[in-house]
Amino acid sequence: MRSSTTKIWVEGTILAALAMVLSFIPVDIGSSFSISLGQIPMAVYALRRGPKAGLLAAFIWGMLHFPTGKVYFLSVIQVLIEYPLAFTFVGLTGVVAKQLQQAIAEGNAIVARKQIVSGVLIGAFARYFWHFVAGWVFWGTYALWGMSPIVFSFVMNGISGLATAIVTTIVLLVLYRMNPTIFVPKDTV
Repeated sequence: MRSSTTKIWVEGTILAALAMVLSFIPVDIGSSFSISLGQIPMAVYALRRGPKAGLLAAFIWGMLHFPTGKVYFLSVIQVLIEYPLAFTFVGLTGVVAKQLQQAIAEGNAIVARKQIVSGVLIGAFARYFWHFVAGWVFWGTYALWGMSPIVFSFVMNGISGLATAIVTTIVLLVLYRMNPTIFVPKDTV
């Protein structure tokens, strides 16, 4: 039992590190728009292992931004919201893990694909909600074109979140088509 649990946490840590590596691939346009490729391995992990493991691995991903120097700092509270908190919420992708795994076990591809899309949207929305809050409250003074901070944060974080969700969904659906069992762990706690 303990070795199985350890294996799950090691798997999550490795995928958090992979997510961090993918965060270094430049897919930023300007200072406010980006596609977060690191969300892909975090979504796979959360859908394999569920929300509890997904939240912890995503928290580790958020914390890895500190030693790698990928933190944009305005204030302590802003940093806490945008890194440990926002990234942790990616783990909510896993709230549909059991339904996805059941659909795969039953050979129901339509339901499985719907669960993948649902999980990715939940995780992306949850994460980018916190980026929106930080953008509105802390980055609002930097809003372009005289836009109100709330509108600017909503637009920029909304576009980034949607783009991240679309890319993550496409990759996960391709992975599902190639090998659905990637979402089904061989060992469970």
